[in-house]
Amino acid sequence: MSVIYGLLAISIFVALVFLVVFILSVKKGQYDDSYTPSVRMLFDDELVKKDSKKSSTQKQKQD
Repeated sequence: MSVIYGLLAISIFVALVFLVVFILSVKKGQYDDSYTPSVRMLFDDELVKKDSKKSSTQKQKQD
């Protein structure tokens, strides 16, 4: 039974270490995405073009 208490204590300690490391990496900007914002407007243009083509063909069918 004492082994379970030891393993529980070790697992809680390891979880706390991972939590601290995660918080520190977030604060240092490890997960900041600097690539996607520069490319996002290129993808938005493609979506708008596809939507405008679909809407224009739908309007022609309705008329």
